[in-house]
Amino acid sequence: MGSATSSSGFPDFLDLAADQVAEGLLGCEIERKLDGETVVVRIVETEAYDEMDEASHTFRGRTPRNEVMFSEPGHLYVYFTYGMHYCCNVVCGPAGHGAAALIRAVEPVEGVESIERRRGIPGKAATNGPAKLCEGLGIDLEMNGHDLRREPLVLRERQLSDGEIVARTTRIGITRAADRVRRYLIAGNPYVSRPA
Repeated sequence: MGSATSSSGFPDFLDLAADQVAEGLLGCEIERKLDGETVVVRIVETEAYDEMDEASHTFRGRTPRNEVMFSEPGHLYVYFTYGMHYCCNVVCGPAGHGAAALIRAVEPVEGVESIERRRGIPGKAATNGPAKLCEGLGIDLEMNGHDLRREPLVLRERQLSDGEIVARTTRIGITRAADRVRRYLIAGNPYVSRPA
């Protein structure tokens, strides 16, 4: 999908366990080219899921829906939920082990007007949730399986800014394994879906 781009700056830690990847993705950037515009966002909140986790789509094994989660790390797993929303995840861990980090919230860096126009909502409410950010970045099932080294959606490793710290909490909006502390966020960032 898409044309090749340089893999320079692509995260080299995506083959690690889901929790390590979910934490490591904080501060990383996603560049999206859509409708002749370039949008850049910074990941500020994630959740970890893997096949040993009752809340994960891979807990009961491979299905046509979750097949991408078993692929090589660095691909995008997109799913449709509640009959109306898309959510996106970065596939991680070794190939064959169904794991991914859900991108829960992002902070716009470039192209905020494009995001707000697509969402019809200004400010932090445009990207402070997994379905919101997918709508703002034009991510749907056509992007399922996309290689994040390639345009039109590229993931780039970035470090946290000075003074930023990571907080961990239980995940949001699930009923199974709801007590597991697998949500990661940049503490105090105004774009997270819910403060720590």
